[in-house]
Parts: sequence; C-alpha cells; structure tokens
Amino acid sequence: MPSQAKEVSYNLLSEYNIKKIILPHYGLEDYDVTQIKFKDTDKQRAVYKIDNEKNAYCLKKVYYDVGELLFVYSAIEWLYRNNIKVPRILPTKENGRFVMENNMLFILTPWIDGNKCNYDNIENIIDASFNLSKFHNVCCDFNPIKGSKYKEAYGDICLSTQKHFDQLLNSSNLAFKYGDKFSKIFLNNFESSIKLAKLALDVSFNTNVSNLSISLCHGDYVNKNIIFDNANNVWTIDFDKCKIDYCVHDISYFLRRLLKRDNTRWDLEIAISALKRYENVRKLSLDEYKYILVYLAFPQKYWKISRDYYNNINKCNKSSFCNLLNKSISKNNYQLQFAFAFKDYIENKFKCKIN
Repeated sequence: MPSQAKEVSYNLLSEYNIKKIILPHYGLEDYDVTQIKFKDTDKQRAVYKIDNEKNAYCLKKVYYDVGELLFVYSAIEWLYRNNIKVPRILPTKENGRFVMENNMLFILTPWIDGNKCNYDNIENIIDASFNLSKFHNVCCDFNPIKGSKYKEAYGDICLSTQKHFDQLLNSSNLAFKYGDKFSKIFLNNFESSIKLAKLALDVSFNTNVSNLSISLCHGDYVNKNIIFDNANNVWTIDFDKCKIDYCVHDISYFLRRLLKRDNTRWDLEIAISALKRYENVRKLSLDEYKYILVYLAFPQKYWKISRDYYNNINKCNKSSFCNLLNKSISKNNYQLQFAFAFKDYIENKFKCKIN
C-alpha cells in the first residue's frame, strides 16, 4: 500500500474518526469507541468495541471484498435462521449490510459477552464439538445470496501430504549439507517426525475423498471464536474464513489446536470424547476418520519451520528458528503415541486395517 494511502487508512481507523465517520451510519454517535485489535498486514483488519451504559457492539473493518462479505453475511444469516447462535450483521440506518469508506468495508454486530472456550475444561470441549456438529448439520444445503463470491476449498489431503512429506525429505538433505545448530536439532528429531509423516502419508493414500461430507465450514473453529455466555450457551463468532469444505477439515483443525497444547498434549481420551459427542448428531465415515488421523498425525510445525528456515537461511534470525523448532518437537513423542493409538482406535471401531 502506498505511504499516502496508508496514512489515510490509519487516520480513518483512529478511534476518533471511527466515531465521527463510521458510527453515524448506525446512529451510534453517542457511544464510546475502543480499538481492541489491529493488524497492519496485507489483510489489514481492525476490531472495535462500541458501547455505552446500556448496549455494546462489535465494529469490524474487514479485509475482503463485497462479494466475500456477502458470502459471510449469507452464512451468518443461514446459521441464525437454523438456531445456531451467531452475532448477526446489523443494518445501517439506510438498511445496508455494511459501510464503505475510502474503499474500506465495515460491519457491525452485537457484542457477545462471555468467555472463550476453555481447553482445560472438558465440558467446554464437548459442548464446542456438539455445537460444531449442529453447525455442519444445518449447513449441508447452504446457498449464499445473489452477488456473493462463492468460497470453497476441498484440499486434496493425499497430494498435500505427499508434497509436505517430500519437503521434509528435502529439508533433511539440506540439514546434512549445512550442519548448523538448527540442522542438528532437526536431524536429532527426524526419526520420530518422519515416522509421523509416513503414517499420515500411508493413510492418505487409502482415503476416499468421495466419502467425505461437504458443508459450510467455519474455517477457524478455535477457542477464541467459541464463546460461552453467562447462560452457558455456545456462540460461534468471526466468520472471515468460512467456506464450503469437507466437514472433517473443521473438526481436524479444532482438534489439532486443542491437542498440541501443553495441558492437553495429544490426549487420546479427550479427542475420542469430542468425536463421540460430534457423532451424536453427525456420524463420521471410516474415510472421515482416516482424514482426521492424517491431519493430526503429520508433524505440521516441524515441517513448516524447517521449510521456512531453509528457504530463508541466509536472511533469517537463526536463533529464533532454533527456538521455534525446539518448541515444535517438545511433544513429538506424545504425538507419536497418540497417532498410533488413534489408528488402533479407528481400526477397532470399524473392524478393519486402514493402511
């Protein structure tokens, strides 16, 4: 973004100008404005709390275009009308769905008071999983409104796993070539990591994607976007990444973020409990379980950090990369035990061998 355009952008996004220029479109001139989030990246975004003594709202500057915004609007309306708790996009005084100023789009929703999903609370995890199953269940036949940019993503898990596996092998060759501190850490943990990657690759070859259910998916179903209100109702927020996708991609993303933490480190019992609760509404096929196994088994951070390191070896902060790599491999053995135990669980559940 040119510096002059950036300066205009920053000025408009100040709390003063949000109150002066944006809030009048909603008749909220007398409300206080507090910026709670700002990201100045290519996908620039900002979030504000708009409140007074009686009411509170969330104003968001989004990073996508009108077509994508209409898709997001459609998704939220569809879920609301199917009794899934979501904060609706509120109309302007002119009954518009958004405000556009200086080529920037703003939307307003109610502020949802509550606490984000607590990954150390098994009841929260189970309730969040149940909510996701209801979400997928009502969105199998979702259709966005006219004018929406249709957002879909059916990633080929076999091709992506093969690509990432090959990149790991390439990183190992580069590690032998450079032999620096990062490379030594990488090679010391290569055996366990490649075992995880090999399991994921083998299972991906035997996963039939035609048996994967498709629905509107959230795309970022993690604890910060799962809110429990004072009555313990589950609210789903932030639909920026929603798209038509395989349901198991949402499930797998939710589980990986949960399981890689220190307090829940690759706990098989927690994962199975969440999946059983999900299946109270939507049964998962054998191939869907295979997809989840592939997604959870692959050593994602180890692969990504090593790929990025060797792609930028002459200009990166090597100490920082070493720290990131050490952190990524700290739970390798737990992930390895989880992956093979989860494989056994699937084989026992479906009475078959999966690779």
